[in-house]
Parts: sequence; C-alpha cells; structure tokens
Amino acid sequence: MKFLIAGYGSIGRRHLRNLQLCGENDLFLLRSHQSTLPEDEIRHIPVVTDIEEALKQKPDGVIIANPTAFHLDAAIPAARAGCSILMEKPISNSLERISELKTALSDGKGKLLMGFQYRFHPGLIKARELMGSGSIGRPLYFRVSWGEYLPGWHPWEDYRKSYSARSDLGGGAALTLCHPLDYIRWLFGEVSMLWGFSGKISDLEISVDDLAEIGLQLDNGMVGTVHLDYFRRPGNNEMEVVGSDGVLHWDNQTGIVTIHKTTLPSEQTFQQQEGFERNWLFLDEMRHFIAVTKGEADPSCTLDDGVITEQMVIALKHSWNEKRMIPIAEVKALV
Repeated sequence: MKFLIAGYGSIGRRHLRNLQLCGENDLFLLRSHQSTLPEDEIRHIPVVTDIEEALKQKPDGVIIANPTAFHLDAAIPAARAGCSILMEKPISNSLERISELKTALSDGKGKLLMGFQYRFHPGLIKARELMGSGSIGRPLYFRVSWGEYLPGWHPWEDYRKSYSARSDLGGGAALTLCHPLDYIRWLFGEVSMLWGFSGKISDLEISVDDLAEIGLQLDNGMVGTVHLDYFRRPGNNEMEVVGSDGVLHWDNQTGIVTIHKTTLPSEQTFQQQEGFERNWLFLDEMRHFIAVTKGEADPSCTLDDGVITEQMVIALKHSWNEKRMIPIAEVKALV
C-alpha cells in the first residue's frame, strides 16, 4: 500500500516512523517546507508540494498532520479521491467546511479515522474495563486535569511560532489539548450541557487561550470537570472518577490505574505493562489505521466523534462569552 503524509512537524514525523515500524515503506510527503525539524531522515523520501499532484500518485491512505487550519485543504480532496484518512485532531479550526468533507467521504467511499490516540492508552482501556464491570459502583463524577508547559513541547523550535500558539493556525489550549473531551465520551457517554472559561492568563507570548476550565453534564446524569493549560510546570495528566462504591484514579505519566474502596481490598493497583512508553498509543493507532485502509476494520473513532469534540470547544467559547451554560444540542445545529 502507498501512504501520503501531509505535514512534517513532530506528529508527521512520528507517523512516518510508525508506518515504517509497521513495515510500510511506500511513503511520500506533502510539504510546505515550513517545518523546523531536521531533514536527514527524509532525504530519500519523495516530496510533493501540491495535494492534487500528490493524489495523482493514488495513495491508499492519507495522514493529515499539517497545522490545524490547513487540515481540510488536504483532507477534502483526499476523501473525494477515495483515500482512507487518518485525521489528526482537531478536524479544523472551525466547522465551516465539515459538510463538504462529509460529502467528499460519501462520494469517494473512503473511511476516516480520527487521531485521538488516548483511546489506545492501555491505562484508559483498563479503566474503562474496570468501570464497566462495576468496580467502583455507578460512576457519578469525574475530574480530568492536563497541564503542560508549552515552551517545553518542542525544544528545537520557538514556541511562539508553533501552530499551538497561533490563532491563525488553529492553536489554543482548548483545541490543541482536546483529547479528554473525546475520551470522556468514550468512557462515560454523551455530553448534554457544557459551561466554562477559556482565555489567556499566563505570561506566555501567544495569541490564543492558554487555559480552559470546563464543566460538563452527561445524558446519564454524571457531572465532571476538565482542566487544560499550557503553563503547568511540572506537567501532569490524570483522571479521577468517583463512583457510588469507590474511586478510580489514572495517571498518564506512570500509566498506573488505582481503585480505592471502603471494603476489602481497600486499594487495588493495576500497573502498566513492562516497557510501556508513549509511542505505543500512536503505534496501535497506526496498526488500526492500516487495517482500516486494507478494509479489514471500521474506524474506531469516526469523523462524527471529531465533530462532537469540536462542537464542545465551540460551546466552551460561547459559554464564556455569553456567561451561561450551553446545551450541546444548540451547537450541533451548526453542522
């Protein structure tokens, strides 16, 4: 099979390496040559600069890894051409062209997998299994906190020029760190109501929000909060779920899932598999995308999942600007 990678930033490079680890070597790149990464490891890989020229080479799969604001410029023609697509989150910086993408997918009959790799995290998979088996009773409340210092993400580049820091490229904490907005639906169910704050409060030299504080109510009655920020040092990424019969805690850094209860055993700890490291998530995601491209599997995270996440970010912005709770059904009318 042949794969096209649109964009060669850090995530494009990761996907390139993982395709090679999966034994896929018929690869080429769509580039604007704006990346700050060294090019030694891609000197033997063909490069094109125009999506229509790229599609003439008939790739089976296309990975959308360019800046958020330019995702649909590559994804829509690729979908129309019938390619399978791995779409890095978020879909875009607005919902304006989502219907065009949906039409292109329908016409081309390709499939799209959203790149929410935390659905492949073994710790979250274990947490989902434990909650599904009633280990903490009925889940009632969740709290997710994810903060990382933006200048430390890519030490080789000026953070102020990265897409994450620029509004014109679709950056901002709420969009860039939107993974929890996806996996809480995967873990707990659909969101009915959202409220919160999104804005800039730190001294970082960026033109986007560096903080999002989000409250959510789910269709099943659960409530929860999600905290996202660009300035926390040291970083953290964790989730706590309070149930009717105990508390579950997941720590992304260690991968450990812990259950605390008042009955014996009062504490259960589920360690991460030996040798686990962060790339496992992306590698399992890539294996799944290859299976989707071969027609052996349906996408486990769909375009509709990506749209709902983006609607939640839009609802957050409306909530802060209008100082009210926003029903998700209001935002769904935008697509």
